[in-house]
Amino acid sequence: MANLTSTSGFLLMGFSDDRKLQILHALLFLVTYLLALIGNLLIITITTLDYRLHSPMYYFLKHLSLLDLCFISVTVPQSIANSLMNNGYISLGQCILQVFFFIALASSEVAILTVMSYDRYVAICQPLKYETIMDPHACRQAVIAVWIAGGLSGLVHTAVNFSLSLCGERVIHQFFCDVPQMLKLACSSEFINEIAVAAFTTSTAFICLISIVLSYVHIFSAVLRIPSAEGRTKVFSTCLPHLFVVTFFLSAAGFEFLRPPSNSQSAMDLMFSIFYTVIPPTLNPIVYSLRNEAMKAALRKVLSKEEFSQRKMYLKALCKL
Repeated sequence: MANLTSTSGFLLMGFSDDRKLQILHALLFLVTYLLALIGNLLIITITTLDYRLHSPMYYFLKHLSLLDLCFISVTVPQSIANSLMNNGYISLGQCILQVFFFIALASSEVAILTVMSYDRYVAICQPLKYETIMDPHACRQAVIAVWIAGGLSGLVHTAVNFSLSLCGERVIHQFFCDVPQMLKLACSSEFINEIAVAAFTTSTAFICLISIVLSYVHIFSAVLRIPSAEGRTKVFSTCLPHLFVVTFFLSAAGFEFLRPPSNSQSAMDLMFSIFYTVIPPTLNPIVYSLRNEAMKAALRKVLSKEEFSQRKMYLKALCKL
């Protein structure tokens, strides 16, 4: 530890020093990562290939899956490699990149979830204006804004976080370079800048949360006025998965980032970090596909032998050209 922490890098403590538990952790994370990889790639593929899913809702869902795919890839592969090699060292450059992409993608995910809630609000509460408000140009602009906002958030957090002077050993009690854990290493006199940035980010996330809640208040009010039970069921099956994803992601992340810092290692820190880094990207494809009849029909079509044969013939024709 002395040799590692004397360098410019950091030591990630992870879950355990026991070699068997490290292997178990690596295997569990590998299985989870593969599930997230397959699930999100399927959604991206289906929403791209099936013309029936070329609507704003599935356009935003495709970008959510892309964000989830990148988000889980920032932390999990590095953690798997560290456990398999029994080496928790991460260089300064790797840690900087991890913090930047983690914050950028997390911020973008909150933003895209907000946009998705607004899309559902317009579709249900203002159906006659839906095509005008959520036209393709507006959707593209919204997605560009989501990615830019996330990138700026990641850039500011990274610049401020790594401008702080560190006091003590460079040991992080997490399986990745987590900002709240890294702040414990900073000298207390230099907290003010990072606290200001964190307060701004938290305020922005809170505004997004309020926007989502207000959207769903209007949505559920409109749904309850629908006379048809079948119509209410259809709307709820579309909206409830999104509400579940938002609640799970923001509550876990909010608990970790807003609670008072502690100088001791806690199993609670590790558990809640898994709740907002690993579980949402893995669950999102399941939540959105299993509860959505259009997604299930598109999946069956893509995986069908007839569709596979048609695409194979199409690729052969392209090769001949």
